[in-house]
Amino acid sequence: MQAEEIFALGLGLTPPWKVMSQRLDTDHTPSKLHLEIGAERGALYPCPKCGAACKAHDFKEFTWRHLNFFQHHCYLTARLPRINCPEHGIRRVEAPWAREGSRFTLLFEQVVMSLVREMPVNAVARHVEVTDTRLWRIVRHYVSKAIAVLNLKSLKAIGLDETASKRGHNYITVFIDLDRSDKPVIFATPGKGKECLTQFCAFIEAHKGHPENIVEVVCDMSPAFLSAVEQKFRSASVTVDWFHVVQLFTKAVDDVRKLEARQSKLPDHTRWAVLKGAETTRTQNQENALLELVEQGFATAKAYRVKELLRWVRRAESKQAAKWRITHFLKHAAEYATDCPLLEPVRGALASFERHLPRILHRWHSLHTNARLEGFNGLFQAARARARGYRNVENFITMVYLIAAPIQLVVAS
Repeated sequence: MQAEEIFALGLGLTPPWKVMSQRLDTDHTPSKLHLEIGAERGALYPCPKCGAACKAHDFKEFTWRHLNFFQHHCYLTARLPRINCPEHGIRRVEAPWAREGSRFTLLFEQVVMSLVREMPVNAVARHVEVTDTRLWRIVRHYVSKAIAVLNLKSLKAIGLDETASKRGHNYITVFIDLDRSDKPVIFATPGKGKECLTQFCAFIEAHKGHPENIVEVVCDMSPAFLSAVEQKFRSASVTVDWFHVVQLFTKAVDDVRKLEARQSKLPDHTRWAVLKGAETTRTQNQENALLELVEQGFATAKAYRVKELLRWVRRAESKQAAKWRITHFLKHAAEYATDCPLLEPVRGALASFERHLPRILHRWHSLHTNARLEGFNGLFQAARARARGYRNVENFITMVYLIAAPIQLVVAS
């Protein structure tokens, strides 16, 4: 068997295509193996539209990067014909070993898509010795193709939250299907606020769903989110996720700590002593810092007590019990937070808590939380850290889909 025949078998070529010649270029490092693919003179080619066998009209040469052959970079070169179909006119014949518009073979892209699920794209780029910009085009193509066929006809409950795409104030908003047990992300878009909800509604309708089918939305206390949710999803009840309630008061504690640190010398290890919850293990230094804060009557200790009272509220077993506990929580918290300018952040958190109380109470009716989305946010940020950031927001959204969307990445070969 000739070398050309062996290469043709390895590439899976079928008539009229065959390997015409092969050449190893050792003037480059790594060396390059060039395989020329063609057909016999007078061969007939299938029309891309109807498959009718047609004669070639003219030819144009193209080159594709293929999988390495041992240590050599491998390139396929072929003169693709245009055919003159009696029914569809002049059409360019597609290469069966590559998708239209790509300069990589399908087998190469298949390997790339397998690798990017396991490691950052820039690491894959180093491994296959192709720029990450070119690889991102491959990844975005297949992820977009998979997202395009999502069926959201049965979508009824959604959660939404923002996550940072870069350091600073660059965010994307991520939407999840709360009824999915695995891979729940169904949409992600740059920014946060009303426009994100508008885009999501259009996305639902383009994927066989309808905003009127949504019966519950779980989100944070962002006025922009809440206003848009009530406008776009008129049939839905809105639940403020408990995670964001805790986050609200945790931030208030930290703000009080920062204000007080400008006026007084706080004990060492104060920050993590008060940001950790009572159910979280502290170091001995943190325990000592917390004890000193309480004994000396620091405002930070009072803010911490308010935050920890939330745990008692959360453990209520019914909505009625929660209402009773919240009444007492607000009473005691107000007593802790009065007559001290340093505790203004806590008073602000309490005001926000009362303003959103009906949506917070809905938590005791709902079976849904954003806990999984918050968990995925950690995965998204870990992926961003491993990749040392993403060059643009589109790449970050693509990685979010790769990690957590219910998609099947099919690379035909």
